[in-house]
Amino acid sequence: MADTTATDEPATDALPACQARTGDALAARYRHVRARSLALAAPLSPEDAMVQSMADASPAKWHLAHTTWFFELFVLGRDPDYRPYRPDWHYLFNSYYQSAGPMHARPARGLLSRPSLAEVLAYREAVDDAIDEAFARDALDPVARQVLLLGTHHEQQHQELLLTDIKHALWCNPLRPAYRDDLATAAASSSSPSAWIGFDEAVVEIGAPAWPRATEFAYDNESPPHRVLVPAHALASRPVNNAEYRAFIDAGGYREPALWMSEGWARVQAEGWTAPLYWDEDGERAFTLGGMRVIDPHAPVCHLSYFEADAFARWAGARLPTEAEWEQAARPLAVIGHFADDDRLQPCAPAATGRGLAQMFGDVWEWTASAYGAYPGFRTLPGSLAEYNGKFMCGQWVLRGGSCASPRDHLRASYRNFFYPPDRWQFSGLRLARDEQ
Repeated sequence: MADTTATDEPATDALPACQARTGDALAARYRHVRARSLALAAPLSPEDAMVQSMADASPAKWHLAHTTWFFELFVLGRDPDYRPYRPDWHYLFNSYYQSAGPMHARPARGLLSRPSLAEVLAYREAVDDAIDEAFARDALDPVARQVLLLGTHHEQQHQELLLTDIKHALWCNPLRPAYRDDLATAAASSSSPSAWIGFDEAVVEIGAPAWPRATEFAYDNESPPHRVLVPAHALASRPVNNAEYRAFIDAGGYREPALWMSEGWARVQAEGWTAPLYWDEDGERAFTLGGMRVIDPHAPVCHLSYFEADAFARWAGARLPTEAEWEQAARPLAVIGHFADDDRLQPCAPAATGRGLAQMFGDVWEWTASAYGAYPGFRTLPGSLAEYNGKFMCGQWVLRGGSCASPRDHLRASYRNFFYPPDRWQFSGLRLARDEQ
């Protein structure tokens, strides 16, 4: 097992200087994010926290430990005098940083009954104390501050994964237990018919300036800004809702191979898909983080794979938007929607939409027609952090906008999420697009 000494730290000294947040603001953000993770894990028993229901998911306990490992290795580990809390845990809680050393196999994370949840929480507290002390001594150099800021966004990603992973785990339990019984049930709602919002052909700029050269945080896969020719098109004013998706099911959408990508149809046949993940057989109720609930017909449909989103769009005589089309539409809009901060943890029907675009942010991640790849001129961060995004640019598809499980201040118009086409345990839905003459 690897020893997490300072010699294992990433070569981040090549990171250029930037106009960083003040220490006090960054310290406050750090404490807020770390406290939020504990609050999300609080409803879980130690047994809940170690269960792993599939290879793509991770136990809640592992999420709590891995995010702590990130700060310990990449921030505290920059100090040659720092001594790791438990050097042998480095092997357990490294995720995929090959340059930082070997790691425990991802599909076997649920076998880690030791360390206990109490020991993991003590580990978090010890690392938090060390970070607080470093702030108090003004001992974090500009590069350490940059990596710490990255770490807070990294932890927010794991907060969403903690919720989606425990939802899948609890759904696998025949009792269908709720993550939280006190989550509000959506009030009776209604929804306006979806309308088409047209966009003329244009050359648009998408992407974000490379951080940390730029003052505003963005992941490396969002950069650099570049121009794209976007043909004339239209976007639906809101995401597809449950009632509309139910019509697709009732029309035999899961029985018509002509609607599906070849690989998608093979998945439908092999796994017996007949509806979105978590719907019951009659399509009246679905499993939520609040337990089994009646499906709101006007709320955005969620837990769809790329294959299902694409098949629905084809059935509807439309298509999925490209990520350039999506970002062009989202850039002028405020980041407003239903997020994890709202403590509903389930997509909600839109408010009165008027004539504009609704729910571009929050509620459900929206599948796009764009493969996840590098932008022209893309550069990874240096050292071990080069492994953060770039090496996953193969065989995945881009989703945009965030979900009801995403922290609000984690999102922006340029944010690129990505998953494999069959994945559907995330809060993923779709918005239609069509070509215009």
